Amino acid sequence: MDMNTIEAVVRTEDPAEWRDGDAWLAGGTVLFSYGSLAFGKEPLRRLLDLGSAGWPAVTVTDAGIELAATCTVAELYALPGSAAADRDTAWPALDLVRPCCDSFVASFKVWNMSTVGGNLCTSLPAGPMTSLCAALDGVATVLGADGTSRTVPVADFVTGDGRNCLAPGELLRKVHLPASALAARVAFRRLSLSNLGRSGVLLIGRLDADGTLVLTVTAATKRPVQLRFPATAAISAAALIEALDAAIPAELYHDDIHGLPAWRKDMTYRLAEEIRAELASPAGVPPARVSGDFWPPQRKSPQHGSPQSTVTSQASPQQEGA
Repeated sequence: MDMNTIEAVVRTEDPAEWRDGDAWLAGGTVLFSYGSLAFGKEPLRRLLDLGSAGWPAVTVTDAGIELAATCTVAELYALPGSAAADRDTAWPALDLVRPCCDSFVASFKVWNMSTVGGNLCTSLPAGPMTSLCAALDGVATVLGADGTSRTVPVADFVTGDGRNCLAPGELLRKVHLPASALAARVAFRRLSLSNLGRSGVLLIGRLDADGTLVLTVTAATKRPVQLRFPATAAISAAALIEALDAAIPAELYHDDIHGLPAWRKDMTYRLAEEIRAELASPAGVPPARVSGDFWPPQRKSPQHGSPQSTVTSQASPQQEGA
């Protein structure tokens, strides 16, 4: 889309240069498709371009993984199995990276431009980078115009449909994924109303080393919802239903063309129970039932221009009648 209100493009990563009428530019896949009026009441006048920031896309240490806000989906997809993350045995949660990247259902052109930070800041319920980072207890670092910085759990970063905790001019710098979460067993479930459709429900389960079960609900809800069950708790199917009832009021379920709230709620309960049962079983035991997308097939790195593998979605009877 032509942005005919833009008067200047400024290469900077300094929030002190931000003023009214500015927008941060990373990959630009949303900014250029939505246009000048999509991000405020007034037309945009300047773009603050992060393209020359030079932030390392992915930094791996014993403490975990740091993702720059400018890390592209293609760069993130290449992480599992790479020399930088040669910890697949110690960090089984790396298995979540590619299913979450596949949940974009986007072309390789978008993959090579779209960024982790851009997806978080767009703050759509179906944002798969929100799903990944929230499920792994990611912590975002936010820079302010006064030179200060603050940290925010990604689970709290997105506050609603297209809304987040950023103040005007603040800049998302990076997201830290802790080693403790990366070392956990994980389970992934996703449903869409159509083949190659936007996520209508996306749940990730995590079983930590101390036995804590962490369930993160996204896409079905306007913002991430995270439930934690201590190892000492008896996590039965009934206890899970009770916890979901308490954590997600009816008005928090998202409502758009990609799924009615009633369907999203039903599928949230269904997928949550599948995850609970899977993680309650010994490691390596195949789940008894799998709804929707689960561990999409491996594919070549998108920077080589190879087409994306098909993401399938198995419609339940409830979907077919939706």
